[in-house]
Amino acid sequence: MNTAATLVLAVLSMAAIIAVRYLAVSGGFAWLTQRRGVQAGPADPAKRQRQISAEIRWSLISAVIYAIPAGLAIEAWRGWGLTQIMVSVDGPLQAAWVPVSILVYLFLHDGWFYWTHRWMHLPRLFKAAHAVHHASRPPTAWAAMSFHPWEAISGAILIPALMFIIPIHIGALGMVMLIATIMGVTNHMGWEMFPQSWINGWFGRHFISASHHEAHHRHYNCNYGLYFRFWDKLCGTDRGLANWSQQA
Repeated sequence: MNTAATLVLAVLSMAAIIAVRYLAVSGGFAWLTQRRGVQAGPADPAKRQRQISAEIRWSLISAVIYAIPAGLAIEAWRGWGLTQIMVSVDGPLQAAWVPVSILVYLFLHDGWFYWTHRWMHLPRLFKAAHAVHHASRPPTAWAAMSFHPWEAISGAILIPALMFIIPIHIGALGMVMLIATIMGVTNHMGWEMFPQSWINGWFGRHFISASHHEAHHRHYNCNYGLYFRFWDKLCGTDRGLANWSQQA
């Protein structure tokens, strides 16, 4: 198989993986939301169904866009050994680096997300691209990847780029992607999955959950982060947690 065909196959394979992962995780949490008796999304059933259909459609388009840099990076690793992905752990220093690399990737991804997210809220960019995501009022678990293609591009490039720069074990990379997927979905599902003692304690002061991100979807001009409240607090954009007892 020639190089071009190999790259196309890698991208198509990644598109299938990302799409199935999205459908499985978002679908699982949407089912759990329903089982808990929580009404996520618009109150009107017809409007809710239209919104969910749009969220799934935009998310599947995003899956294809995310697959392009991801597939190219994986093939660069698998076929040419050009990335910093590790498949073995040789010695205590590499073993210690495995959990540290997860935190490094998450912190860098969180910073990238915060600043590109704020950028997307500039009036012209919001109207051109980010309005697609905020068309989910209020969002559901299906909205995690519901982005305009231009916004999906900005979200798709960082982690594949980091794979060429910062060493990471293949298992640690899988953990980063798992955390990214779960956080993206659960932040939009319309209820808080963590115990209230966590949300009101140390965890809630430092990490983002549905209670924090829900305030972003209600007020638009705050709470831009993905994993950590660090950048929001540093830049004065942290508005605290949503009051679930109030209608969105």
